Amino acid sequence: MTRDKEFYRTIFRIALPSAFQALVSFLVVIADNIMVSFIGDGVSAQAAVSQVNSITAFYTAAILGLTGGSAVLISQYWGKGDTASIRRVFAIVMTVCAGTAALFTAAALLFPQAIVEIMVKSSEAAVVSDAVLYFSIVCLSYLPYALSYSLVGMLRSVEVVKITLIITVAALATNIGLNYVLIFGKLGFPAMGVAGAAIATVAARVVEMLIVWFYTFRVQKKLPIRPADLFHHDRQMWRDYAKYGLPVAVTDIQWSLVGILKAAIIGQMGAVFMAANSISNSMADLGTLFTFALAGGACVVVGKAVGKGDYARVREYSKTIQILFALIGVVMAAVVFLLRKPFVALYGSASDPQVYALSVAMISILSVTLVGTSYHASCFVGINRGAGDSRFVAMVDMICGWLVVLPLTALAAFVWHAPLPIVFLCTRIDQCFKWIIAFFRLRGSKWIKNVTR
Repeated sequence: MTRDKEFYRTIFRIALPSAFQALVSFLVVIADNIMVSFIGDGVSAQAAVSQVNSITAFYTAAILGLTGGSAVLISQYWGKGDTASIRRVFAIVMTVCAGTAALFTAAALLFPQAIVEIMVKSSEAAVVSDAVLYFSIVCLSYLPYALSYSLVGMLRSVEVVKITLIITVAALATNIGLNYVLIFGKLGFPAMGVAGAAIATVAARVVEMLIVWFYTFRVQKKLPIRPADLFHHDRQMWRDYAKYGLPVAVTDIQWSLVGILKAAIIGQMGAVFMAANSISNSMADLGTLFTFALAGGACVVVGKAVGKGDYARVREYSKTIQILFALIGVVMAAVVFLLRKPFVALYGSASDPQVYALSVAMISILSVTLVGTSYHASCFVGINRGAGDSRFVAMVDMICGWLVVLPLTALAAFVWHAPLPIVFLCTRIDQCFKWIIAFFRLRGSKWIKNVTR
């Protein structure tokens, strides 16, 4: 364990606001899901929103991946004190994220029915109808999300983290308040059901965007930047981003594509499995929110050390981070396991005995896999990315996702006709062995790569 006090100050200064943001985002999602689970029979509406949110998760992973790719460059340039290069990276990432948002939104508006029917079995008519309605509205949140979270992610790489606290509280208040009013028809508004949930999400994203832009260009002073800077592009920096940043984006996008295909398989197995999967995924978010927040802080401290050329310190930080995350994994796994029954009982859909029993079984499986998730996430998302080793991470995720997880899940679901908890285990089977790959990768020095100029 390192005795460098600055290491602990920096990693927790970045991680704690991010963890709080993740916690509030988790509460927003949970409130959304719980309220939706009380619409009608609960199961159909929750299944519909859950499957559409799998599509939205694919989109948000693309944005977070494109932004996360910038952290490789920004954190190392931040270690060198080169703010001019950082502004050029900002311009590139903002352009790419806005373009991605436009493509996703156009596809959702033009082909909502066709996209939903990939995710939901066509015979589930009630689920398909609710999903198309929800998707056609919630896709309008994609552009404001891209404009705000790309800036938030990049600011985090230069240790500007206060904004995360502000926008998450604003999102929580806006989303929960409007959900209550619009879903159930309060304060004189008509009861809009899933459409109300979608409108509330769009409004929350617009509020976030306005706050982030005002804070970035008018309040924070750590990184001098103007809106005009987002239009200044540099050809060489584009090449550097393509070489070192895009592998991070590709990793997140392809892994989320694996996730959406897993959701599509689940969508062919009935509304009960879809509803239980929604509840289990919410619990997974609780189990990993602190892990990924700390991983983001680890990426910055490791990247700064690499940018300064202090490789001995990089290795020292790496060992400390690995120990921290192994301990966190054990604690969070225990928390998830102990809370599984009272958590499931919060949902209206859990009044269905099948949904309740299946959700509890799936969360029990999830708690076991969380230990491995916590450890390898710290390595891949924190240490390897900060050290410029994003290509290795991309390769591992691609092999595990496409050659192990997806084939095994499809076989379990459609060929072996395995019990539903076993199918769920197959969707997370890689979490049981990826920590071994991460452990051995960090034994040498091949993972340390200085990508600055």
